[in-house]
Amino acid sequence: MKIKAIRAVEVDLPHPRPHTPARRPSWAASAPRGLPMNKYPEFPPLPGRSPGIGTPVGGGGVWVQVVADDGTWGLGRCGFGAPVAALVDHHFAPLLVGRDCFAHEFLNDLMWRSSLRHGAQGLNAVAQSGIDLALWDLKGKLLGQPVYRLLGGPARDRIRCYITSDDLDWSLELGFSAFKVSNPAHYEQGIEGINAVEAHIARARELVGRGAELMYNPVMSFDVEFTIRLAERLRPYELRWLEEPLIPDDFDGHVQLARAVTWIPLATGEDHHTRYAFRPLVERRCVAVVQPDLHWCGGLTEAMRIYHIAEAAGLKTVLHGGAKSAEGQHFSFAFPEVPMAEYHCSSPVGVPLEEAPRVPGTPVPKEGYVVPSDAPGFGMEIQQEWIRPWDYSRLTSPSEMAERVRQATDPILAEHQAAIKSGK
Repeated sequence: MKIKAIRAVEVDLPHPRPHTPARRPSWAASAPRGLPMNKYPEFPPLPGRSPGIGTPVGGGGVWVQVVADDGTWGLGRCGFGAPVAALVDHHFAPLLVGRDCFAHEFLNDLMWRSSLRHGAQGLNAVAQSGIDLALWDLKGKLLGQPVYRLLGGPARDRIRCYITSDDLDWSLELGFSAFKVSNPAHYEQGIEGINAVEAHIARARELVGRGAELMYNPVMSFDVEFTIRLAERLRPYELRWLEEPLIPDDFDGHVQLARAVTWIPLATGEDHHTRYAFRPLVERRCVAVVQPDLHWCGGLTEAMRIYHIAEAAGLKTVLHGGAKSAEGQHFSFAFPEVPMAEYHCSSPVGVPLEEAPRVPGTPVPKEGYVVPSDAPGFGMEIQQEWIRPWDYSRLTSPSEMAERVRQATDPILAEHQAAIKSGK
């Protein structure tokens, strides 16, 4: 079966209003979260704000549709907006149309080699992810099988999930027994940041108890010195892992941390793209857990390679956001050395997970466990009429976008400076 068309698309998902009233807004609207851009005062880690995490020019999620000769189509997701959509439409699609849609290894190798001259580990890997996932969805539909069966069948009867949320009371009520909390600090804050993080983790451990797994995610906001100082403070709280404290390119820093911090396992990988970014981490035992993101790392085909590199070294793989997406659920269900899957919860407290926004056909955890759909492909229940071509008309000129960024950041900076003056 040949590929007839590949295109970046937008999907107008239905968002029915929840029947259950919320008790309070989600933690995501109020929790300060440290990010790499917080190094500069223009982008302070204020509650409910995440400046600098994505692509400002036409950013947002990107869907990819791959259509076979017989009209059957598959969908995949990636991210980072218009630049990635353009790579799908204008770089990868002309290369792949007309080729065998079952030739995953060959098609991925073509995409990777075609990107080497301008960077295969950046936005190209993200665009490749969307195409690869769409090919797997298409393959499952053509063969009438769920993707997890194409990967070898289930390795377990259900997937244990951990929840990423600062609404720990609600997380406990939902039945989870493993938790990951956000990061309120950046290394520029020094001892003030260390104190804030320790207070945050202490509150979390007290609430979930000693019998629960607790993880913590700085999202690339630390340097080596800050991480070592903070890790010493966090000894008493018995963290399952410390996640992505450093930027991906600081390989020597990861080596130094692994030698210096032996009481908290280190995890990383959501912002590492392709197996070539993971291999040195595994070879040097810099991490205990690798965390590729299926939508960014190069796709399901590439994530399988990353998994096997880690598995051969005796290391675990836990996908970034693995339980939140249908694609991540299928991967986590099929591979034995995947002990847990992440469910990121940012919906209002009190609203059942079944009523929160999600891709139709994607199961949600019950009492801390989830089982993927057994429908063909990834089981996403998306109608053709919801799909439309990517809208490039929303793009603005660089000067217009710069002004838009200033309009967004100036109030944030003013609010931050007012808080400093008031002593808050």
